[in-house]
Amino acid sequence: MDTLSHGLWGGIAFGRRKRVDFWAAFLFGVLPDLLSFGIFITGSWIGIFDHPSFSSGEHPDPSMIPAFVHAAYNITHSLVIFLAVCGIVFLIRKKAYWPMMAWGLHILYDIPTHSSEFFPTPFLWPVSDFSIDGVSWSHPYIFFPNWILLPVLLFWFFFIPRWRQRKRIIRKQGE
Repeated sequence: MDTLSHGLWGGIAFGRRKRVDFWAAFLFGVLPDLLSFGIFITGSWIGIFDHPSFSSGEHPDPSMIPAFVHAAYNITHSLVIFLAVCGIVFLIRKKAYWPMMAWGLHILYDIPTHSSEFFPTPFLWPVSDFSIDGVSWSHPYIFFPNWILLPVLLFWFFFIPRWRQRKRIIRKQGE
């Protein structure tokens, strides 16, 4: 799934209580991709790394992408690592930090929406390199329903309740 969608899904699922929770969940939703690809792409923009061509619309050869990106991707897209970090956070805080669950949701979305051709999701790493050959998130069957559903849910969860609340306030003022 694309990085922005991960953030929005994370915010919708785990950040609806307070605005700060939405943005924290959004950040946890995008963090796995930012910590792997974001560093590489930023470095490519400023000339630190050679950037493989995406101009053909095809994925570049994964061997052209530096090893640190693959290593970071394995770490940030592992349910094993995610659960270990959540356990540490739980031990420190004595309760779960719900916006952090957007990270786990990111991994769960990536498992079926990444093909084996380009960065399959190593969700059991470091225990196993097993991954599922899914349907790429850029396929129209995934991409368009995702981007139709996201704005609908954002509107439903964030604007409808405010509209109803304003309607109640106006009704009370008229009484």
